This record gives sequence, structure tokens and C-alpha cells, in this order.
Amino acid sequence: MKELLIIIVGSALVNNVVLSQFLGLCPFLGVSRKIKTAAGMGAAVIFVITISSAITSLLYNYVLVKLDLEYLQTIVFIIVIAALVQFVEMVLKKNSPALYNSLGVYLPLITTNCAVLGVALLNVTKGYSLISGVANGFGTACGFTVAIVILAGIRERIEHNDIPESFKGTPIVLVTAGLMAIAFIGFSGII
Repeated sequence: MKELLIIIVGSALVNNVVLSQFLGLCPFLGVSRKIKTAAGMGAAVIFVITISSAITSLLYNYVLVKLDLEYLQTIVFIIVIAALVQFVEMVLKKNSPALYNSLGVYLPLITTNCAVLGVALLNVTKGYSLISGVANGFGTACGFTVAIVILAGIRERIEHNDIPESFKGTPIVLVTAGLMAIAFIGFSGII
């Protein structure tokens, strides 16, 4: 149990997928305009990364390794991720049309989000068991959600501030993300 907690905290805070590994920046920067939208994207990413970590671990260990087809791991992982994203998209479209519309093009982009594929590949590379891989996926997704919601909160607040013209828009968002990355370095002493 202690090992799983270390994996979750480590992947969420110490090795934050967005602020330390710089994976998944497209939705991080694109969907972080409003807290509600960022939280919705975070929930979708938590679901997709956690479930895909379990499914890809099972497929890798019990199908690809057994059939000596490890070289197909990237293709198989992308197919699994794409199927999960389609499922999430259908559920959101039916149950939460407002969130579905606010996420827009970024929801299908979870399929190509390198953070999702990166977690699946990292689980295989590190030789995580099924449970450890799911814990790593869940922690990574929670770290992504924390980072995107914090950035959205900051963006909502700085929207009403007097910012120099040359910093408006993307530049101030990148400066903010850089400062957040520096702040997250402080978590490196936890484990």
C-alpha cells in the first residue's frame, strides 16, 4: 500500500506530467480558460488514463508478450486509447452537452495526447504490475487535473488584470505555466 501511495504522489506532484515532463501541453494550454471546463477535461483524462493503464497492461503482458509481438505495443496502445476517448465522447455528448461543447476539439485530442500514451509506455518500460501501473496512471491523471485546474484559476483571475499588451494572451499563459513548473519543483523533496 505504501508503495502505491509513493507511486501516486510521485507521478502526481513530483513528476507531474505537464509541469515536469512537458507532456500533454496542447489540452493544458487550450482548455485552461475556465475552471469548469478544465475540471471536465481533467475528469475525462483521469478516466481515460486510468482505464487505459489497466487495459494496456493486460494486453501487453497477456497478449503481446505471450505472442512475442511487443513491437506492436504503440499501435495497440493507441487503438485502446482511441476507443476509450470515443466512449468518453459519447457519454459526455449524451449526459453533459454543455461540457461536451465547451471542450470542443480538445476532447477528441485526448486520443493524441502524448501524456496518455506516455503513461502506457512508461508503465511497460518501468515494468509496473497491473496495480502499480493503474496507480501510476491515476496519479499522473490527477496531477494533470491539478495542474490544469490551477492554471485555469490563475487565467480567470489575470483576465481582469492590467497586463502589458505584449504579454496578453499566450505569452502570459506560458509565463504562468513556467512559474507553476518552478513551484512544482518544490515537491521533489517529498519522496
